[in-house]
Amino acid sequence: MSVPTTVTGVVEPPAAPFTRRRLPRWWFAVALVALLAGLSLLEMITGANDLTSSGTVGATLIATVPIMLAGLGGLWSERAGVVNIGLEGMMILGTYGAGYFGYHHGAWAGVAGAIVLGVLGGLLHAVATVIFGVDHIISGVAINIIALGAVQYLASLTFVGLPGGGATQSPKIPDVQAITIGPLSDAFGNLEDRDIFLVSELAAIGRALVTNLSLLTVISLLLLLVTWYVLWRTAFGLRLRACGESPAAAESLGVHVLRYKFVAVLVSGGLAGLAGGFLVMVASSNYRDGQTGGRGYIGLAAMIFGNWRPGGLLAGSGLFGYTGTLGQRQGGDSVHALLLALAILALGFGVWQARQGAHRTAMASGAVAVVIAAVYFAIDEVPSDFVTMTPYVVTLLVLAFASQRLRMPAADGQIYRKGSAG
Repeated sequence: MSVPTTVTGVVEPPAAPFTRRRLPRWWFAVALVALLAGLSLLEMITGANDLTSSGTVGATLIATVPIMLAGLGGLWSERAGVVNIGLEGMMILGTYGAGYFGYHHGAWAGVAGAIVLGVLGGLLHAVATVIFGVDHIISGVAINIIALGAVQYLASLTFVGLPGGGATQSPKIPDVQAITIGPLSDAFGNLEDRDIFLVSELAAIGRALVTNLSLLTVISLLLLLVTWYVLWRTAFGLRLRACGESPAAAESLGVHVLRYKFVAVLVSGGLAGLAGGFLVMVASSNYRDGQTGGRGYIGLAAMIFGNWRPGGLLAGSGLFGYTGTLGQRQGGDSVHALLLALAILALGFGVWQARQGAHRTAMASGAVAVVIAAVYFAIDEVPSDFVTMTPYVVTLLVLAFASQRLRMPAADGQIYRKGSAG
């Protein structure tokens, strides 16, 4: 390796490698408190009183979990170097598995059925991409199409004639057990009703976490922690991530690259199937045609927003779940208040970019802030047709602002053949 020299012949030391600063773990708690304080101030300014209620927090949790699980599936797959556009199709398979097995064999059988059918979708994607080297995008799109048609056919074959069932829905299925801790729920409820700045917001979160909390929600959040531990704290996880960064180098060190990729895609399918099962068994009470509503794609966007890491994925899923919940609970009033928050955030981002020297990005952010603020002051309520668009618009804006700091696995989406290391 040559050493750079100047025109005067003086040897220059090699440039230090770029290292990204890691935020301390306590920073996330501070960020949560700051977010709650900001939402509380927004309630005081706009009069939208449902931004931080326990009902909103509980509904947000239910909306967040299936997106998070789908994104978690994408995280496993893409960390091993396999792009999984087929998350939506695997979720669809999971909805049918939960509906069929849940009705005939009980709630937990429905959960298992959702996971198994999701794994079958992952198996199809793994065989196509890992074994036969099919383009990852083409395979994923094909799985989405196949899953949609297969589930519609199976539903018409198995649910027609059952009480409450039909070609587009299953009969009602049993609920997964939920947890309620009465004394804590009452105590948090009293604090929430006192309307104390920040204290009531924290109490609302506590109340939502101890009132009618589904065991499947708890399991899903534990899976997020398990994923973090396995992928970032074990030798297995290190090898799997190496397959997504440099499979040739990993194979030269004795890692069975194709095996790790195969396993990662199967896990990805199981998590996506569980996401579909959650929609059936917690967010609803039966299987319905079109139930996923594109959440597989949204989970993929949340994973990208989270920079292919579990913590960021949770934040992205929560963002989409929260904005979607606001539109469903209070419609235009809450979304109207959210416009003011977006304008302030865009303005703050623009100022920060200007101080970093990124003047074009700063000007674009300032223009977005001006437009959003103008819309906020021009209307008193967001039309209902636009309320449903809010989660998608917010997600696109955040992805656009965060895109400069994203780094996907280096070999993500690349077709790898065994023996390429040689």
